[in-house]
Amino acid sequence: MSVFLVLGVLLAFAVVAGLWLAGLYNRLVALRNRFKNAFAQIDVQLKRRYDLIPNLVEVAKGYLKHERETLEAVIKARNIAAAAAQSAAANPADGIAVKGLMSAEAGLAGALSRLMVVSEQYPDLKANQNMMQLTEEMTSTENKISFARQAYNDSVMTYNTSRETFPTVLFSGMLGFLPAELFKVEDPAERNAPKVQFS
Repeated sequence: MSVFLVLGVLLAFAVVAGLWLAGLYNRLVALRNRFKNAFAQIDVQLKRRYDLIPNLVEVAKGYLKHERETLEAVIKARNIAAAAAQSAAANPADGIAVKGLMSAEAGLAGALSRLMVVSEQYPDLKANQNMMQLTEEMTSTENKISFARQAYNDSVMTYNTSRETFPTVLFSGMLGFLPAELFKVEDPAERNAPKVQFS
């Protein structure tokens, strides 16, 4: 009779431990899916920005005939950032892809800033209705990207905190839950958003 009691206690313990582990796993899956969804919101806004940039360059092209190098740098940076965004969107849990996107975004921000500085020297371009509309849309998109990045970073922080706290930390790595990368700017000079306002 005592053997059955011991086996019953061990079985009950195994069931409770299994249920606890399943709950832990399910919570980590939910948190990982939440930060992946948050990244998808960034991706939507980045795609919007990438779609606006060629229009911005096209309008500026007629006025900035002597600034071809600047225009080409913007398009090149946009293409690099779009490819990096596509790679990161495929797996937002891949820290290397997210870091690659952050680097590409910094390059794009620098190229856009140079374009805006150059375009300030052309009053006719500043007064162009299409240019004003595009810069307004770009400013709105930049704000949406900032909000989406904040939501993503909040989700990543919740996920990382959950996977790093005891006792979850004992199992998270074994279950395949690796740390997620925050979307942050490494170089303080890159922290300034590109100015896209003509006024």
